[in-house]
Amino acid sequence: MKPDGLGSRERVRRAIEFRRPDRVPISHAVLPAAQLKYGRALDDILSEYREDFGWDYLPDQPVPEFSAQYRQGLNRDDFGTVWRVEWTGVCGIPVKWPIANLERYTEYRWPPDFAAGPPTGRHYSGHMAGFDDRWYARGGWITTFEQLQQLRGMENALMDVALESPVFLRLLDDLLAFNLRWIDRWNRLEYDGLHFGDDWGTQHSLIIRPAAWRRIFKPGYAEMFRRVKAAGKHVWFHSDGFINEIVGDLIEIGADVINFQVAVVGFDWAARHVRGKVAVRTDIDRQNVLPFGTPAQVREEVYRTFEACGTPEGGLIACGEVGPDVPIENIRAMYQAFRDFRF
Repeated sequence: MKPDGLGSRERVRRAIEFRRPDRVPISHAVLPAAQLKYGRALDDILSEYREDFGWDYLPDQPVPEFSAQYRQGLNRDDFGTVWRVEWTGVCGIPVKWPIANLERYTEYRWPPDFAAGPPTGRHYSGHMAGFDDRWYARGGWITTFEQLQQLRGMENALMDVALESPVFLRLLDDLLAFNLRWIDRWNRLEYDGLHFGDDWGTQHSLIIRPAAWRRIFKPGYAEMFRRVKAAGKHVWFHSDGFINEIVGDLIEIGADVINFQVAVVGFDWAARHVRGKVAVRTDIDRQNVLPFGTPAQVREEVYRTFEACGTPEGGLIACGEVGPDVPIENIRAMYQAFRDFRF
């Protein structure tokens, strides 16, 4: 379906920059397992509610083409992390870590820098070739804390943060250098924005103390964001959980779009501290409403989220994660609400 009004690329840019788009842009977030479960029925919905980012719904993928995190069984990625995936198309968990023993870090070898595309230990979005000026192209999936966990294991990573040993700080410096080289390669491509992602929140608090986050991790994010923005691209950042204490920091160092769980941080909090200050790629409640609510409740949740995060001038990218636990009628209700909403 041909977009009405503005072209999609201009629509997204206006939404991010608070320059009155003609409607809220739509971004698809479909887990491979939902694609496998619903097939053509889901394809029909996503074709009807075309997204504004030019890559749309992924074509059917043979299982061997799934990345290490999504292919059932035990799979090793390019960083050397071994993933156990119980359900094809649903992200697994790391079970073996290449730098579990930090004393042997000098023996570790980083994967080649983007030689034939992103390493298989990372997601990416957008289209790699055949850019079309009609669509906003978003690339990258650049992680720090999550990559650290995948290299060291969660318990070890948290102990590293607590102890701040010289070897750990060297590892972080090397990871930052790796990410900056990766960003430089992305920046040479025709993307409008690059995407970063680290889940920093639990259900009720930040995983580490905010002071430690600001001391250990914030400077690295600031340098990565600076390099993206110097190339004239937008910075997108995703983080699940209760991240209230660092949202202001992310805005301060240059995030243009933040994707967070509005139902977790709080609707009133988002309205007071986020609305109008940074664009939000929405996360419609996928813990409760999307999988267990009625279509009417899904519609109400979309409107509540939009009103908490957006303004008539812009600041909204409509998105809700579609997993295999979301009923097909709720998927349709969500997209219909995306299209119907007006301030």
